[in-house]
Amino acid sequence: MFRRKHKLKREYDEKLRALMIDTREEWEQAKSIEKYADEFDQEVVIRRKIAESNHFYLYKEAKIRNLGIE
Repeated sequence: MFRRKHKLKREYDEKLRALMIDTREEWEQAKSIEKYADEFDQEVVIRRKIAESNHFYLYKEAKIRNLGIE
């Protein structure tokens, strides 16, 4: 009974790690686009802020789960 719980936790922890890597790359890409875009283009700024908030939400969730963050 407990083996299944640990297996599921490991599986979802790995999915969370992969998702964190993806959102980090998306955030970095949004930052670089914002650097080259027009300063008054609000859509680019909004996309960067959304990507940043997604990444930090996942980071907070990983911290709650005591996930080893590399």
